[in-house]
Amino acid sequence: MPSFDIVSEVDGQEIRNAVDQANKEVGTRFDFKGSDARVEQSGHTLTLYADDGFKLDQVGDILMGKLTRRGVDVRCLDRGATEKIGGNKVRQQITVRTGIETDLAKRIVRLVKDSKLKVQGSIQGDAVRISGAKRDTLQEAIQLVKKSVTDFPLQFQNFRE
Repeated sequence: MPSFDIVSEVDGQEIRNAVDQANKEVGTRFDFKGSDARVEQSGHTLTLYADDGFKLDQVGDILMGKLTRRGVDVRCLDRGATEKIGGNKVRQQITVRTGIETDLAKRIVRLVKDSKLKVQGSIQGDAVRISGAKRDTLQEAIQLVKKSVTDFPLQFQNFRE
């Protein structure tokens, strides 16, 4: 039975490269001269540090630009609140979301069931597997999901006959 998986993955190496490029640009820009502005990465969490809120926004914009140029979809980033960490220093946590969350997976399965296509959807951990009898109906399901889910980056993998 033909099937495919709907997943949400982010290339960790591209994120690391974008963080390195952002830190290099922050280090060479004149408006950041003498400031403690930087981006740190630990696992799936990015932390922005700066001297004030304005510089924090600038560091965030630089990072978003670098991520976009490297092909990382910024819709998978979840920006936290800005925190004061002493003196005038501030920081912000950015979480890189990978995998399809349960609410979104249920929404995708419900969407496929309500579409009256002859396909079945099932939740497989942090992915959604869609299976059907014909390849054409699976391609219609892909187009339906692409049109309907625009708030989170999705990839369609593992297409099997």
